[in-house]
Amino acid sequence: MTQDDPIGRLLDFLHRSPTPWHATANMATRLEASGFQRLDEREAWQLAPGDRVYVTRNDSSIIALQLPNDPLVALRMIGAHTDSPGLRLKPHAAQTAAGWLQLGVEVYGGALLAPWFDRDLGLAGRVHVRRADGRIEGKLLNVDRPVATIPSLAIHLDREANNGRALNAQTQMAPVFLQGGEHQDLDRLLKGWLAEQHEIEDIEILDFELGLYDTQPPASVGVAGELISSARLDNLLSCFMGLEALLQSDGSQGAVLVANDHEEVGSASASGAQGPFLGDVLRRVVEQRVGSDQEAFVRLIQASRMISCDNAHALHPNFLDKHDASHGPAINGGPVIKVNANQRYATNSATAAMFRDLCREAGEPVQTFVTRADMGCGSTIGPITATELGVPTLDVGVAQWAMHSIRETAGARDVASLTTVLTAFLNRRGPL
Repeated sequence: MTQDDPIGRLLDFLHRSPTPWHATANMATRLEASGFQRLDEREAWQLAPGDRVYVTRNDSSIIALQLPNDPLVALRMIGAHTDSPGLRLKPHAAQTAAGWLQLGVEVYGGALLAPWFDRDLGLAGRVHVRRADGRIEGKLLNVDRPVATIPSLAIHLDREANNGRALNAQTQMAPVFLQGGEHQDLDRLLKGWLAEQHEIEDIEILDFELGLYDTQPPASVGVAGELISSARLDNLLSCFMGLEALLQSDGSQGAVLVANDHEEVGSASASGAQGPFLGDVLRRVVEQRVGSDQEAFVRLIQASRMISCDNAHALHPNFLDKHDASHGPAINGGPVIKVNANQRYATNSATAAMFRDLCREAGEPVQTFVTRADMGCGSTIGPITATELGVPTLDVGVAQWAMHSIRETAGARDVASLTTVLTAFLNRRGPL
């Protein structure tokens, strides 16, 4: 991988980001390498023209901010989310059956469950420990080798398995973890891994947030490498493209990249899009760089624009009937504007027109997705952010297959295409 290999950077980012905490840490590392300074929400801020800063909350959401040297009159905002559907460990995860230590799990978000069977699963997340001297600290844990699997039931024992059998997450999806482990202590195993990775020997594990993930690495797929196949493309792909655009921008304009956690479960948290994180940060910025009155904040927000990035459903060659005939975006067909009359997406004609003009300027194609009128529609952080802040917003993304599966597929050419348009957005001068 080289600095001029964006697909290599993407695959590396996906591979090293099995959880929202890891994704946030990896984004922070790249920001710092490019000169961004970390801010602490608990401390006073002193912001100056030209500053490039970032702040995290819950270690799983991140906001990066680029201030112009000129007066701050508008912000060009890109939004995404760091979380993906999956299987999270319950607090008392250890359970036994038929001589096996298993892991009790709950489903996080709207996961497509069937693809989780017969995968080589690793374990990752955040662990809080107390050291021998009494200090309490959080540590990232990533057991990046196969330590568990959820075995399928043989077709001979369930002849109806291919006829739409329902899956019970409580009784049928506990991964097998250790044979003969009836008397094993899960905490002891976690301590062993922490000692191996962080050289922490004498600790007490107080709590954890851990999930399982597929250890198969991301890959370029297709005869011509036209596809990207990986876990968590929804929505780490948008996090990556937003970060690339920010780092490639010329720095002349006020710019914000926000990547929230908890989108897949509704965004209602202190670090989610429905929470106060973005508003808190922007109000502190406005107070220092524009003015402390509410009018100054409203004026800045109304002069700003938000592009919410989250992947779109690509036209599937085996399920053409699942799309509206006029709104089936193609993989490698360019960025997709997402529209919904019931405000499941935040796009309106004004914000869509701005994006279409950006695509024209950048020489990139643009597509539109609208769900079938007889089908439900997912949502994004776009409508939530627009509701919380009042900022004019639109929803865009790249087309992908297998959304919410343990492994998803998107187009390699679309990565560069949307990154180019987002960079043009961050560099655009004048009114938005």
